[in-house]
Amino acid sequence: MGDFLSEYISYCGKTEVPAIFNRWAAITGLGAMLGRQYYFDHGHFHIYPNIYCMLIGSAGTRKGTAIKLMRKLVEQTGYHRFAAERTSKEKFLLDLAGEGDVSELMTPEQLLDQNLFGDASTKPDCEMFVAIDEFNDFIGNGNIEFISMLGNMWDYHGLYKNRIKTGKSVEINNPTISIIGGNTPTGFSLAFPTDILGQGFFSRLLLIYADRTDRRITFPPPPAPEHTERILAQLARIKATAIGSAKLDARAESLLDKIYQRGIAVDDVRFESYSNRRFTHLLKLSILCSAARANGALTEHDIIYANTILSAAEHHMPRALGEFGKAKHSDVSQKIIQLAESTHSILTFKQIWKHVSNDLEKMSDLGTLLQNLCAAEKLQMVPGGAGFLPKRKVLEEIDSSMIDYSLLSAEERDCIK
Repeated sequence: MGDFLSEYISYCGKTEVPAIFNRWAAITGLGAMLGRQYYFDHGHFHIYPNIYCMLIGSAGTRKGTAIKLMRKLVEQTGYHRFAAERTSKEKFLLDLAGEGDVSELMTPEQLLDQNLFGDASTKPDCEMFVAIDEFNDFIGNGNIEFISMLGNMWDYHGLYKNRIKTGKSVEINNPTISIIGGNTPTGFSLAFPTDILGQGFFSRLLLIYADRTDRRITFPPPPAPEHTERILAQLARIKATAIGSAKLDARAESLLDKIYQRGIAVDDVRFESYSNRRFTHLLKLSILCSAARANGALTEHDIIYANTILSAAEHHMPRALGEFGKAKHSDVSQKIIQLAESTHSILTFKQIWKHVSNDLEKMSDLGTLLQNLCAAEKLQMVPGGAGFLPKRKVLEEIDSSMIDYSLLSAEERDCIK
């Protein structure tokens, strides 16, 4: 049996869900299940495998299917600390502290196991898995306070204290939050103000973008019961073996140093804060790649696998943001880009105007937008002025000592060519 992430891609089978969505759902679910039981010692602190991840694509990209499937499996392992689908900052804090509706749904045995009735010093780590396919229902629109608090909790150590609006003081020991949500580029711009680009939450959030697949499956077949049993047994084995500090062997240590010194960054100024935190994301992924093999050591293979997964995601991250955080008519520019990428044929000026005429005052505005998109290498004009096509970015030469795309599925490899 291979590593869990590869087995899970196989388990999901051929559906309309993009493979990259299934992979990141598995990564985030595994991180939530492990919580703080498996970690990496980094200087004075531990790095834990919790992930903040947002699946982004147009409506109908099957983001919700990917999220719900992994959530269902995690629940079947006995994990029960799921966030409410609609909440507020204050209610979320109460649920995380074990004083809200989440605790009311738990059995007496689970309450005792969580020790929710003890004082703050004796409480265990407070965990929560936010697995919401319509993420804006959870976070709301422009809720800066909630967003900032979640960013602060990504790698929080110790007792988190907060006084909510009712005047009640909430104490949360070692908050451990994992997030996977679904959104469209337009929905993302509604939930997150452009100011977020320079804030801590954005640097901690992994934006996973995918186009709709060409597959249309009217009646997707259910997985074989024995396959589901194998996946659950694999998760149980990981839970039982991935415990304590992950040890780093010499070759892995050398490779991590090489990657860190290289200073890899996403080729988009909007991701500057993310790029500054990329190495921590890589360490979290490396921990999970190690756990996926039910191994207590971080090997060179784990580092290459994690860096490959992260690099593949980064290739599409600018598309996840679209024109978010940019100039006037950025929403119209994003609509044009999405149209060009989904049509798979040459688009004429007239065809584009039909789609954006309600968003612009005059046709000359569209001409200016198209000129700017071509200058920014988002679109290209077909020779002879016949129309426009999307501009595809050519992958830079790959360092085989750091990245191995053969570790990904064929579909994932095709998407980064």
